[in-house]
Amino acid sequence: MPATIVLGAQWGDEGKAKIVDFLGAEAEVVVRFQGGANAGHTVKVGDQTYIFHALPVGGINPNTQCIVGNGVVLDLAAFFEELDDLTARGLDMGEGRVFVSNCAHVVMPYHKALDQAAEASKGSAAIGTTGRGIGPAYRDKIDRSHGMRVMDLMDTDRLRERLDTALAEKNQLLTQIYGAAPLDAEEIAREYLAFAERLRPMVTDTSILLNKALDEGKRVLFEGAQGTLLDVDHGTYPFVTSSNTTAGGACTGAGVGPTRIDEIIGVTKAYMTRVGNGPFPTELHDEEGERIRELGQEYGATTGRARRCGWFDATIARMSARVNGLTSLALTRMDILDTVESLKVCTAYKLGDEVLEEFPADPRVLDKCTPIYEEIDGWCAPTTEARSYDDLPEKAKAYVRKIEELSRTSVSLISVGPERDATIRVG
Repeated sequence: MPATIVLGAQWGDEGKAKIVDFLGAEAEVVVRFQGGANAGHTVKVGDQTYIFHALPVGGINPNTQCIVGNGVVLDLAAFFEELDDLTARGLDMGEGRVFVSNCAHVVMPYHKALDQAAEASKGSAAIGTTGRGIGPAYRDKIDRSHGMRVMDLMDTDRLRERLDTALAEKNQLLTQIYGAAPLDAEEIAREYLAFAERLRPMVTDTSILLNKALDEGKRVLFEGAQGTLLDVDHGTYPFVTSSNTTAGGACTGAGVGPTRIDEIIGVTKAYMTRVGNGPFPTELHDEEGERIRELGQEYGATTGRARRCGWFDATIARMSARVNGLTSLALTRMDILDTVESLKVCTAYKLGDEVLEEFPADPRVLDKCTPIYEEIDGWCAPTTEARSYDDLPEKAKAYVRKIEELSRTSVSLISVGPERDATIRVG
């Protein structure tokens, strides 16, 4: 595993953290390359449950360096809260373990205020953001006028100058457009200068650090947040996140070339879920959907929102394999389906009289599609004790083979429970 990308192959919440934690035991460096504190990654180790928002999940391995790459928008309040919590729980997060890119952009208080005010103003047309300021932070990054980078925090005069300029505009938006209260520059400056001093020992050019690690043959794991269908370019726009969640985003968000990547694993549930608004062709609006939600406890780690549930969609799996160049799939939450007698897999879409075997880029088209299903017998037997592929019930193995066939991608890992050892290597 010299250089492996692990990313979501659906709408996020696929169980990436479990797979990253499992593979992270073999990694020497783990890097987050996009997103921010809107991502919630849950890992169970023994009797401990950890929820990561800002740091890489791979930090559970005490021998791993943790890197926050340049593609991340960093919420420093969440970052330090998480760092302190992990330290209090016995993880060594001291000097030399955590590094932050000097080029990473910072989520400022006005980003959160604008995110929440804008979302509230949209009513039923709201996108369904987490209100963590992620979109406005990326907007400032691309706009270039008011983006605040980690390196800006390291210079007091530079921070004050950029903060004053940004607030001159942001306070007008907050007060005149949204009717919200203005923010105080002095208060923000004090808070973020304190953050800067604590952050300073961790700040470096992480692109140099990562490429040096790869030159030395170290095992590097690139940890994605959200999922392929939330990619700002390839997802169900505008119901997406504000970054590139796909494999290409790992290269730009970490500062490594694509030729350095050896393996790309797409994590997918044995069924489908989605949080927030937007089209979802295989969504179940009946008791079966509610049953899967309760069996899987499908509620967001960041927001607590109930996830929408549906059958596995092979059309989406093929699209994810295509845009990411997946080398394999990691199939999670197989155990949630242990008591389901009859399963369905979407093989293609029906649009009027037309059959679509490829995922449509236009969400308005997707919203009009109806799934074409293939019905498959459930295995109706426990999988939670399985530790090898041969341990799985025959009908469970048939389900795995069907997913491989329809997605045109082999399955390399199968998760049958939240525990680290409830993971099966295939092949």
